[in-house]
Amino acid sequence: MSSPSQALAWLDDALAELDLQQLRRQLRTRYGAQGATIDVDGLDVDGRDVDGRRLINFASNDYLALADEPVVRRAALQVLEREGVGSGASPLIVGRSEAHARLETALAEFEGSEAALLFPSGFAANSGTIPALAGPGDAIFSDAKNHASLVDGCRLSRAEVHIYRHGDVDHLRELLAGSSTARRRLIVTDSLFSMDGDLAPLTQLADLAEQCDAMLLVDEAHATGVFGRQGRGVAEHLGVEDRVDVKVGTLSKALGVAGGFVAGSQALVAWLANRDRPYVFSTAAPPAMAAAALAALRIVEEQPQRRCELLEAAANLRTHLFEQGWQIGKSESQIVPIYLGEADAALAAAAHLAERGFLVPAIRPPSVPPGEALLRLSLRWDHTSEMLAELVEAFRELQVVAR
Repeated sequence: MSSPSQALAWLDDALAELDLQQLRRQLRTRYGAQGATIDVDGLDVDGRDVDGRRLINFASNDYLALADEPVVRRAALQVLEREGVGSGASPLIVGRSEAHARLETALAEFEGSEAALLFPSGFAANSGTIPALAGPGDAIFSDAKNHASLVDGCRLSRAEVHIYRHGDVDHLRELLAGSSTARRRLIVTDSLFSMDGDLAPLTQLADLAEQCDAMLLVDEAHATGVFGRQGRGVAEHLGVEDRVDVKVGTLSKALGVAGGFVAGSQALVAWLANRDRPYVFSTAAPPAMAAAALAALRIVEEQPQRRCELLEAAANLRTHLFEQGWQIGKSESQIVPIYLGEADAALAAAAHLAERGFLVPAIRPPSVPPGEALLRLSLRWDHTSEMLAELVEAFRELQVVAR
């Protein structure tokens, strides 16, 4: 029998290949609270570390700046003092606390749905819910740029999976037409795509779902709290909420906490509580996290100006970058991509911006397809106009350097 070191000897060559392709990631550490500025080390920018350096943070998905909000902190601390740290078991045993139950009720009210179910992460919500809804003999239709959690959920289902071109409703229609013998059909999409910042054509997807008697699952991870009059996401923004069968959301982004949820009918939630493997077999998230998320949800409801100001700032930034000649695609959101093509170009651009005091991640394969490396700007509500003006100037300088 091979020793462990011999059995894993291939890893050295595999890591060297990642280095050669400039695709190897390095672990980084954040010091202190999440914010518009951030202290980090271990930055993967052109192979160099930036130890203990404070940068303006355009890498965070804490879009509404709630992760360090005092009222959210206090809510977590109160439950932490009363109930301790861990939840002690899966939700179906003794892990579902009063804080979890209150949050599920509040999320259902917020989403305008009959019920909601909490998961330890958004990834768990997607990867478990899809296999609970579709399996062998069924057909799933997934956007080509869906998040990895949706992709993995499709794979785990053992259903026949059809990938339609990104946002291409006509292609989806063709695929649906060829699957009439499937027992059940499920259309799966992000509402706001995390790399490109564009929105799914939910109105047309809902039309197709109704025409073909297909279920429609929409992941609002990056849109919850940010889009819609009440902050419920892109489905609300486009007026199709009542036509979405399964809505997935996260507590980990605009709400600033951790965890995921599914909102829908009572029957859907009852089924998932019995058949969704990540829900059934995972220890519940700490009660303090549920209390913090409930406090964050109240801020989303009571302070709509945060999302309005965030989206206005993002629109202004996109205008400036477009006028400079950068390729920003079809972004309509707080996520603004700068398409650069190759990994080395993205790394060099990220390194230049780090020298100027900005943390802007270089996104490379496998997060994006080969040849589609980019910089991803994630705006926060607490980015000041001065920070954004400095960023625009830094991109102007980068444009000159790139030439």
